Amino acid sequence: MASLNERRIETVRRHMALEITHDWDGVIATFDRPRYELYGTGAVFDGEDAVRRYFAASRTPFPDQGNEIIAIAASGNMVLVEFWLTGTHTGPLKVGDNTIPPTGRNFRIRMAASFEFAADSDRIVCERAYFDQAMVLKALELG
Repeated sequence: MASLNERRIETVRRHMALEITHDWDGVIATFDRPRYELYGTGAVFDGEDAVRRYFAASRTPFPDQGNEIIAIAASGNMVLVEFWLTGTHTGPLKVGDNTIPPTGRNFRIRMAASFEFAADSDRIVCERAYFDQAMVLKALELG
């Protein structure tokens, strides 16, 4: 039988793969209680309804948003992941009060996320993504 850390790593791998395919029910099922904290914008999405709104808002400008895991490790109640975030700007992008029309440009930025787990569980209680939104704008030649 797989150890708890191995099961947690597998949960994160599955979670990230399901985000790529837009299987939002599957992503929600990886959580004990859905919660995203974005340490680039300061936004927090707590609860299933808020998380589903985040999915819709984040995929509108980048419907093909993907991730490529570079490194993954578990320690304590956390799994840490370094990855490439990718996408193509094919929908309107809200930045503050401005809306940037689609450019058709691609981005690929390196970022990290931590996944906190409920004690003695392989269910996620919070995903914290660490990135700088300016990096995406720079990669799209918008800033």
